[in-house]
Amino acid sequence: MSNYTLHRGTAPLLISLPHDGSAIPAAIADRMLPAARRSVDTDWHVGRLYEPLAKALGASVLRPVASRYVVDLNRPADGQALYPGRRETGLVSTIGFNGEPLYLDGAEPTADEIQRRVNEFWRPYHDALSQELERLRAEHGRVVLWEGHSIRSRVPMLFDGQLPDFNLGTADGASCDNTLQQQLRAALEGQSQYSFVVNGRFKGGYITRHYGRPESGVHAVQLELAQLNYMDEDSFAYDEAKASLLQATMGQLLRLCIE
Repeated sequence: MSNYTLHRGTAPLLISLPHDGSAIPAAIADRMLPAARRSVDTDWHVGRLYEPLAKALGASVLRPVASRYVVDLNRPADGQALYPGRRETGLVSTIGFNGEPLYLDGAEPTADEIQRRVNEFWRPYHDALSQELERLRAEHGRVVLWEGHSIRSRVPMLFDGQLPDFNLGTADGASCDNTLQQQLRAALEGQSQYSFVVNGRFKGGYITRHYGRPESGVHAVQLELAQLNYMDEDSFAYDEAKASLLQATMGQLLRLCIE
């Protein structure tokens, strides 16, 4: 299985989509429960959402092939929790967002297997991410890393009630400079179609926190979208009409990153 695809752009913008993949190798899927084999917690269609925007802006795009159930690329390789004290899935999770087990009883991955998955899938993605950031920073002097994510609008295990439509995260302002954060917030405040929050439940995962170094010219922003705005959350069917409206606001945010 190929680990990822990378399109190298010309603008100082790298769009990383670490949960876009849904493939599960047969040797892993055979040990999973039938429902888990569908990789239901994928960030469905984010690649499709971002592709025309990236093309128009000249952005680089990095996308994995494997599901987050294989290994979560937005978690630290040592498995440390992102939100200590909260229930959450892990680096190689054994539960889904519904709290139910992913594996057949007794078939959970061992520590050695987890390390193999890190070596085979996690490290190549992060090597590519680091190298592309450095290429763009060397060329432009400054680069924005945009972490594109999506999730069902209601996931009781992770948050109460319905998630806002746009969930912008900058690690409480640490992963990008204040000017960019304020510009993004102002753009969201200037529209009335979608609800939003900045540094709410999703402040940015490992990639945003680890790579965002504004003092070194790397600014990282995570956007978690509520999936009901562009797809049917039960069937996973893409909704072209909804998606088109959503992309208009997404494009406005992305343009601010390269202006």
